[in-house]
Amino acid sequence: MDSQTRDASAPAAPSEFKRGWRIVLASMAGIACGSSPVPFTSIGQLIGPMREALGWSIAQISLAITVYGLCASAMAPLVGALADRHGVRKVALWSLLLFGLSFGSLALTPANVWAWWIAWGLAGLVGVGSGSLTWTRGIGLWFFRQRGLALGIALIGTSFTGVLVPQFAGAVIDQFGWRAAFPVLAMLPLFIALPIVWLWFREPAAEDRPVGVFSAGRALGLLASEAVRGYRFWLMIASILLVALAYGGIFVHLQQMVELAGFSRGDSRGVVSLMAVAVLLGRVGTGWFLDRIWAPLVTLPVLSLPAVACVLLAGDGLTLPVAYFCALAVGLAAGAETDMIAYMASRYFGMANYGRIYGLLFLPFGIASAISPAIYGWTRDTTGDYDLALSVASGMFVLGAVVLLGLGRYPDFNARQPQAAALS
Repeated sequence: MDSQTRDASAPAAPSEFKRGWRIVLASMAGIACGSSPVPFTSIGQLIGPMREALGWSIAQISLAITVYGLCASAMAPLVGALADRHGVRKVALWSLLLFGLSFGSLALTPANVWAWWIAWGLAGLVGVGSGSLTWTRGIGLWFFRQRGLALGIALIGTSFTGVLVPQFAGAVIDQFGWRAAFPVLAMLPLFIALPIVWLWFREPAAEDRPVGVFSAGRALGLLASEAVRGYRFWLMIASILLVALAYGGIFVHLQQMVELAGFSRGDSRGVVSLMAVAVLLGRVGTGWFLDRIWAPLVTLPVLSLPAVACVLLAGDGLTLPVAYFCALAVGLAAGAETDMIAYMASRYFGMANYGRIYGLLFLPFGIASAISPAIYGWTRDTTGDYDLALSVASGMFVLGAVVLLGLGRYPDFNARQPQAAALS
């Protein structure tokens, strides 16, 4: 256990959850229904039916998620700065509203691939504030000693979405066609997340602020410019790029990989749903360990698991039990990676300018996650399978985990109180 993780002067662990349980649940609802899981868990259901209905290639259809991710990533630093300045609540509520409206309007997209891409780009621009960028800042301001567990619980919202949306969207598509999926799924941010966040989510008052996060009424931490000049920032960037490039395409194309091996659409949806359950286990488990063990050491074994899954998925004779194992391995890693970015950003850079710094870290994460599905789709279209992409991804997972071992100890921001007093 890292000695810096447990501060004797910090509030007792139960008191953080006693004060902040509504924040965790509201964040979970916002994450579950927001811009990150809904598009990524539904696009896999759309590829097959759209390919049959419109004659577009897999790469053309999946490029929409690339455009979406690129636009969201470009907005992330700006949205993060707005959350730092104006608070998470305002940014998140507006973003949930605009994301729901823009995603629902995808049903009106004409049978033109350029219109398809542009509509997804717009959803990415307005929706990024309903993703982990904002909610993790909210959690970080309320929690210190149990921040890892709080982040893990909040982020399992994506797991609920991952389990339910593929089955739900698939049923809607089978019954009413692919266009119907968009307005139905748009009800998640508009009629579930918005009311819960409106009622329960707020910034911490003075009596709610944990020791280790605030001093003299101000959040502790580095300026964004200080973070960017440090080696830790760039080690995180390298790891994020490697893992996101390896993982993003597997998440979107796993259903197609399983169907390519000869299994039914129903079987493949079950595999995808298990991956979402594994993300849940990975997030809660990783969050619990993060509060007790040095973060890069937690990440190393978890990010090595999907390397094995990539080898198995690329091989011949994939069986359904092996497909389930691969979904489990990839899901556990996905849960760990998202937690790790948020947790390490808060521990190594502090909360004073977390939104700006996390937004800069999210930029390569979003770009790599957006490009990855297109690379996997291009590989499938040109070679007939995903083997080449999976073989490269196996090495990237391991290298991404090893890079983080160079981060070193968590800094003590209480020692920087004179500088912290000048931060907003």
